[in-house]
Amino acid sequence: MRLMGLDYGDRKIGVAVSDAFRWTAQGTEVIERRRDGSELDRIAALVKEHEVSEIVLGLPKNMNGSIGPRGEISIEFAEKLKQKLNIPVHLWDERLTTVAAERTLIEADVSRKKRKLVIDKMAATLILQNYLDSKAKR
Repeated sequence: MRLMGLDYGDRKIGVAVSDAFRWTAQGTEVIERRRDGSELDRIAALVKEHEVSEIVLGLPKNMNGSIGPRGEISIEFAEKLKQKLNIPVHLWDERLTTVAAERTLIEADVSRKKRKLVIDKMAATLILQNYLDSKAKR
């Protein structure tokens, strides 16, 4: 079974899925957040479609390691995911993943307009890949 990585933002949720061997992460899409909470239904559909058994959700921490308001929001979202999907949800330190994604896209000479479209998906990919790499070392 595959893993899914999520980069949960104020307006968008970046989504990435692992390969069947759990070696690599690939960005799949960006989900727009809605007031009605329909993003949970889209995530549920992707979980089913990609046969996902676990989710890795980025946890934004402060640089000193403490959890601030954004982190609390992510923790609440993790609980909603657990209740709706009934699969494990792992919180993963996502400090600087969006910065790393932005830097990678700039180095690849991706235009500002196109970067905006893929930055969340790329951040989700980095979150999931970092998680996969940490598990592979054990």
